[in-house]
Amino acid sequence: MTLLPRIEPLPDLLVRPIVDLSLAEDLGRAGDITGLACIDADARLSVLFASRQDGRVSGLSCARLALAALDPTATFEVVTPDGADAAPGTVLARAEGNARAVLAAERTGLNLLGRLSGIATLTRAYVRLVEGTGATIVDTRKTTPGLRALEKYAVRCGGGVNHRFGLDDAILIKDNHVAACGGVGEAVRRARAFAGHLVKVEVEIDGLDQLEDALKHGPDVVMLDNFSLDDLKTAVSLAKGRAVLEASGGVNLTTVRAIAQTGVDVISVGALTHSAPVLDIGLDAA
Repeated sequence: MTLLPRIEPLPDLLVRPIVDLSLAEDLGRAGDITGLACIDADARLSVLFASRQDGRVSGLSCARLALAALDPTATFEVVTPDGADAAPGTVLARAEGNARAVLAAERTGLNLLGRLSGIATLTRAYVRLVEGTGATIVDTRKTTPGLRALEKYAVRCGGGVNHRFGLDDAILIKDNHVAACGGVGEAVRRARAFAGHLVKVEVEIDGLDQLEDALKHGPDVVMLDNFSLDDLKTAVSLAKGRAVLEASGGVNLTTVRAIAQTGVDVISVGALTHSAPVLDIGLDAA
């Protein structure tokens, strides 16, 4: 079992509202009428959460909180923690509680656990492909509405690093900002004048002709959007370490190694969160 350096779990107060909303969506106006019809009110059930595919685990707190919301007396024991690799058949957690509650919470817990583990697994694949190059794999804001904190946590479980969380924690000047400002240099100049001492400034460029104009105004990061491999190499040579260089666009599992080998510092990958397949995880009676 491979473990990353300790990954601090998200506080329950951040995760619980997402879980509660998901449960409310599933329980609807009458609750789990199948459980009410078929299962005695005081029946107990022990279950195992187990991976059915090879993957990287993330999101066990979602399953735990889903069960706890419906049965506060239930027990939930983590066997294979977030950040660990799991082969098919690996037990991730054991739980025991009121049978109606366990089965009513099952789908919410599995939906979130499978989604986050899928993101962690895809991130792991990208991170492994760039090992030894010095490049860092980062995510984007292309997240599922309402799930950003969870999905970015899953990226960390996969060995990736988080880009900005929202519009308020870093300045990222995109091509439309540049158009509205009248040029790359002017946009960066305004951003530098506005930013506090703890706020990073990044600017996106789409050609080498914009690089020097951006660099002379002192951005912290320059995003090289959809650059060819040759242009990425040239940008690294021209920048001479004056800013962090981030490659973006056209990144997939086939291209990421070659992009990393150009010498860029960071590679942002929207697919980590917008295209990750769900990891198949099952819940079965113990």
